[in-house]
Amino acid sequence: MSHPPLWTDLDCVNLDKTHVYLERSMPLPVNLSLYRNNGLPTYDPFLQIIPHTIGRLKSLSVGGKPENLQDITDRLSQPAPLLEELSIHGGCDHALYRNPVLASTLFNGDLSSLRKLCLEYVRTELPWRNMTNLTSLMLSHTMPGEITVEHLLDFFKNALNLQEIELYSAIPTSGAQAGRLVSLACLEWVYTTGGGPSSLLLDHLLIPVGARLTTEVELPSPPIADAPPRFFDNLRNLHNFTTIRLYGDKSYPHMQFSGPNGEVGMTLTTSQANATFLVPGSLALFDTSKVERLEIVGGDLLYTNPLYCALLPMSDLRTFTLYRCRSPHIFIRALHPDMRPSRIMVCPNLEGLVLNLNIDKEDLDIRSVIEMVEVRASRGAKLRIVRIIDRNAGPKVDPADVLELRKHVWDVDYGPEAGGSLPSW
Repeated sequence: MSHPPLWTDLDCVNLDKTHVYLERSMPLPVNLSLYRNNGLPTYDPFLQIIPHTIGRLKSLSVGGKPENLQDITDRLSQPAPLLEELSIHGGCDHALYRNPVLASTLFNGDLSSLRKLCLEYVRTELPWRNMTNLTSLMLSHTMPGEITVEHLLDFFKNALNLQEIELYSAIPTSGAQAGRLVSLACLEWVYTTGGGPSSLLLDHLLIPVGARLTTEVELPSPPIADAPPRFFDNLRNLHNFTTIRLYGDKSYPHMQFSGPNGEVGMTLTTSQANATFLVPGSLALFDTSKVERLEIVGGDLLYTNPLYCALLPMSDLRTFTLYRCRSPHIFIRALHPDMRPSRIMVCPNLEGLVLNLNIDKEDLDIRSVIEMVEVRASRGAKLRIVRIIDRNAGPKVDPADVLELRKHVWDVDYGPEAGGSLPSW
């Protein structure tokens, strides 16, 4: 009972209990979690203690129904000089209520001590003053028109030490003045999803070297070139990609771009039944001329053309890894120059090929692989390593075919334990 750190977490449910916690936690800052779905009755402990306790708050988490939340936040107008974390959740019944308003007079408008801010289902005309210490912002579920790009840019201008920004269904639907740019020199991660094109905001942010961007991109039915993510060209410090990973899961198709200057992740949302078709096709929208490693995980490609178009610009590609694909012949055809009328050889510098056949519906046609590497070798594009990982219980590759393959490749590794990744050349 004489150890103050054990008594710093308050829920403000019982008045006597709350007073005991406040006395035993002296002189330390306190953490208050306040959830009131039925409003504030006149005898609520919160009303009794908050005028004397607001100066001791280190973290505050507030939640309640939309019609009750503002009654709570309006009573938080005094300064809170020790407050480091603030979380406010305003309910989620959009059918009955608009999001409650979070006034700019909260804590007298001065949140200079704040490190982390989380706002869900609330309205506010950001910015507040003196946000220089803020490192993390999470904004969730704003309704259309409740926040603009200008509001966010004004806020970011006053929070120059932001390291993490998360926007969940809180993408502004109206833009900012053309040419306006805000630099976030400390930024490490940005996540945006839902609610509209994130480019409206990202077009106005200078993303620093080493930052990571994860965003959701809505792609329509083909042709997808009608709606490229406009913001991509504006991320000048993140353009130097050397590795691309494509995940073709129909329920969650996404792409990851990484390189020495950072990482970008994109989730593709589409109504297409075969989302995998869009994943490699989407690569044609980006500059992939510097990519050295390409990995495709899962999915079931139906056509060679999207993959061929994606591989064609990758003149520096060194390694190509394929995991759990049900149509390996599509990839072999894309790498075979004689399969195209133009007979242009894609990925002329390709040195390593990994085929992970952890599938149960289709075996790899080893003869097609032999023909592909033979034609490439005859044109001076000899592979260094072909690694075939086959964990199926079905027929295995004939040793004679493996010997034939080794005539055109520096090294061939085949079997259930052949390994997973290729060395960096």
